[in-house]
Amino acid sequence: MVIVNESPRFDIQYGAEVAAARRDGRPIVALESTIVSHGLPRPDNLRVAREIESAVRGAGAVPATIGMVGGRLVVGLDDAQLSHLATADGVAKLSVRDLPVAAALGADGATTVAATSAVAAAAGIGVFATGGLGGVHREASQTFDESADLTTLARTPIAVVCAGVKSILDVGATLERLETLGVTVVGYRTRRFPGFFITDSGFDLDWSVESPEQIAAALRARREQGVQGGGLIVANPLPVDEQLDPALHDRTLADGLAMLARDGVTGKAVTPFLLAHFHSATEGRSLAVNVRIILRNAELAGRIAVAAAA
Repeated sequence: MVIVNESPRFDIQYGAEVAAARRDGRPIVALESTIVSHGLPRPDNLRVAREIESAVRGAGAVPATIGMVGGRLVVGLDDAQLSHLATADGVAKLSVRDLPVAAALGADGATTVAATSAVAAAAGIGVFATGGLGGVHREASQTFDESADLTTLARTPIAVVCAGVKSILDVGATLERLETLGVTVVGYRTRRFPGFFITDSGFDLDWSVESPEQIAAALRARREQGVQGGGLIVANPLPVDEQLDPALHDRTLADGLAMLARDGVTGKAVTPFLLAHFHSATEGRSLAVNVRIILRNAELAGRIAVAAAA
């Protein structure tokens, strides 16, 4: 008997809906899976993941939630795959650097903003919706702790709709790094950079756009100019009446940072630790805000994708 050991395949697999949209030239919006596996508590995570996809469809685009199942990168997880990543234990959190090793080991994994951006661009998808970006961490001058989201966006031509960077980070330093890296940042109907849970982080923006069509025009201009560049961040703030109470936010953040120092939490564990603290300390109010953020961003991303396709 001859046993043939077939090598595993590492190419990208497309869900049926996304494959049809790519073939027909219909607008597609990339979505991350880390928010499903690591960013939201069970069982809310699966329900919200489906609502995010529905928000994209409601805007006229096709959702492409990206993740890894059994070592295969999937652009456009079907409902069974999405359910698996939402409910299974041991799902890895995958940044760009983790993708090849996770594939070789046949892992299940959820893609971060950096990994989702890179995979989406490789798949020819130009618009991506997320909640908040990673950035420069507090005390980075000592720890050099900076999210791979920033350097990935510096070399990845994709529009990312977000509510700014997570307010647990050093927002000012993050904006400085984005400028240095050549990443364009525009406010959607605002000249102030949003602070994720809160509407205004306290920092000004150089550029503001008023419509999805203007964003689509900027993406088209970048292509036609032929100048090599990276991502376009569309900062979409929550309305003031939907934000987390700023005073509650500031108290919760201060307490969370003190707990980080006390418990020695560092690296990848910082963000989930602080988000869990916000959820507990605000009695779920931060979770409700987080959900509003991603749903609004998904809807806007869908409108941008439709405008760009037109």
